[in-house]
Amino acid sequence: MRGADITQEELFSYRTLEARIPKKHPLRQLRKVVDLLLATLNDEFDALYARRGRDAIPPERLLRASLLQVLFSIRSERPLVDHIDFNLLYRWFVGLTMDDAVWDHSTFSANRDRLLNERISRWFFERVLALAEWKKLLSDEHFSVDGTLIQAWASHKSFVKKDGSTPPPEEGGRNPTVNFKGEQRSNDTHASRTDPEARLYKKSAGDQSQLAFLGHALMENRNGLVVDVEVTQATGTAEREAAQAMVKRTIHKPGATLGADKHYDTKDFVAGMRQQKVTPHVASKDTGSAIDGRTTRHDGYRKSLTIRKRIEEVFGWAKTVGPLRQTQFRGLKKVAAQTIFTFAAYNLTRMGAIFGWRYRTA
Repeated sequence: MRGADITQEELFSYRTLEARIPKKHPLRQLRKVVDLLLATLNDEFDALYARRGRDAIPPERLLRASLLQVLFSIRSERPLVDHIDFNLLYRWFVGLTMDDAVWDHSTFSANRDRLLNERISRWFFERVLALAEWKKLLSDEHFSVDGTLIQAWASHKSFVKKDGSTPPPEEGGRNPTVNFKGEQRSNDTHASRTDPEARLYKKSAGDQSQLAFLGHALMENRNGLVVDVEVTQATGTAEREAAQAMVKRTIHKPGATLGADKHYDTKDFVAGMRQQKVTPHVASKDTGSAIDGRTTRHDGYRKSLTIRKRIEEVFGWAKTVGPLRQTQFRGLKKVAAQTIFTFAAYNLTRMGAIFGWRYRTA
């Protein structure tokens, strides 16, 4: 007998949201891991909130939601909130019941300075690393470093003369339509009205210049996990300066190796690494290389140059799955918070692949 295609809402549901999520769904394991990590931040969260007054949205829920946004390539908070409302899996992961109201998308903006900031992102990133170290996933001997452009949330039209001679914004706040052809523009004479901390930059000869920041990652070579992150303004020396800072902060074993591309082949950088007792496995330039036979004659040097290319996979994930092809935030600190949190999410997915509980985004 054919059933009737009639939808009739039940007044009560006898299946909880928890019961609807398959026992072997990979997000179950991820949720367990994330809950464990967030529990270690309980004291830090307590310090952020007043002891009296109206209850705020639990910070754990906002951070779980932010993690979903990265993992499932949801580009802004408005569609994220929509997804949480109708997607039972997302609703469960965040920690809501079937009947809980979902907060407004503006809640993220309201909580960004207090919660979704660089300090909290760094704390969460460090907790993920602590778990990886406990699981013995991290090498303390072999590393790779590189930087990548993060396109700023600002257009070329916003890049105007600092002396104020560029026409003011049009009615409605839009940048004026100006023909820049033939005009010499540089960071010394121009700045973006939209994001004054962004810099006009191109990473390689032949690339198109764009307003951008630079994201830097230090990767351990055993499992390809990111062990440190820096975000800087886009300058010609930023990659090497950020690498030196991350090495000083993170690499402590004398004789550890650091793989890097030709951008790092300078006398100052190579000497700086050796001063920190780190062996610079830097790809050598065709002429004027600071790397000599003391380094290049070893098999380990060639192995480092091969493995270091894996860091491009990290950047590729951060820009295709993650949001770092073009940030939607303005200002160095907010871009740094987003970048550090994105690499924490990457590490969780990488660990999921290692342990067999990797989710699929499609």
